[in-house]
Amino acid sequence: MLLVCGRTWADGNLKLQKVVPDVYAIVGELGNRTEENLGNNATFGFVVTTDGVVLIDSGGTYKGAGNIDALIRTVTDKPVVTVINTGGQDHRWLGNGYFRQRGAQIIASEKALLDQKKRARDQLIALGSLVREESIAGTAAVYADKTFATQFEFGMGGTQFEIHHSGQAHTPGDSYVWLPGKRVMFTGDIVFVERMLGVGPESNSKSWMRVFETVAAYKPRYLIPGHGHATDLSRAQKETYGYLRFLRKSVADFMGNGGDISAIGSLDQSQYSYLQNYDSIAGRNAQQVFAEMEWE
Repeated sequence: MLLVCGRTWADGNLKLQKVVPDVYAIVGELGNRTEENLGNNATFGFVVTTDGVVLIDSGGTYKGAGNIDALIRTVTDKPVVTVINTGGQDHRWLGNGYFRQRGAQIIASEKALLDQKKRARDQLIALGSLVREESIAGTAAVYADKTFATQFEFGMGGTQFEIHHSGQAHTPGDSYVWLPGKRVMFTGDIVFVERMLGVGPESNSKSWMRVFETVAAYKPRYLIPGHGHATDLSRAQKETYGYLRFLRKSVADFMGNGGDISAIGSLDQSQYSYLQNYDSIAGRNAQQVFAEMEWE
């Protein structure tokens, strides 16, 4: 049973969830980026070690990163010394500047770094519209100073960390962080629970399924997803892998019956209508997977 700490950082709409001793999820809102959540509409996490804190994903804005840091300080007075960016989505890395100023090292996969550089300008423009310019003050594109191709391991304060990039998922550089001694996996945007995942132009649904299979092979005790509360593998399989499998099969059947992309909105996805953001995302997901499968 997961222990939900119940403490909320009111300014940032972030909830603290203790997963196992010294390992925490920071659960942001499931909806869109807003001025109130400062772009922190995702799940982050951190590990407390004797040598400092390792943070998984830095938040969507400079001020949003400050809210994450304040929540960490309700648990420990140790500083954040390492930040791992699990991908190229804005809320995975645009808070880097806050932690870099405080001396943290930042780590990301090479493909995540390329994705960040490619989309930084567009992400900052979008944040200015959704979060508003005054709320993104101080936010800048600050990139990792340590990168890796497929795998990077390090130990800190008695805890072993493994970072793996096994292929494109929600974004081209998505990585997962494995704590072998605790059997906990931080998945970044490889796993969504409670809300519908988004298959976008930077995604690849076929590769995403293979990456999920790689994550599942570790048989983690707990998963800290990219969106939603910390969970177990069973729920992640249902709401991420199961949905991707359903979507690809349904689109393949639709195409096999001569369906055109202009009518893909008629695809029945109602069995997943309980997931938040279903109404706004389901149709776009079907369109994107149709476009992908035309070229496979």
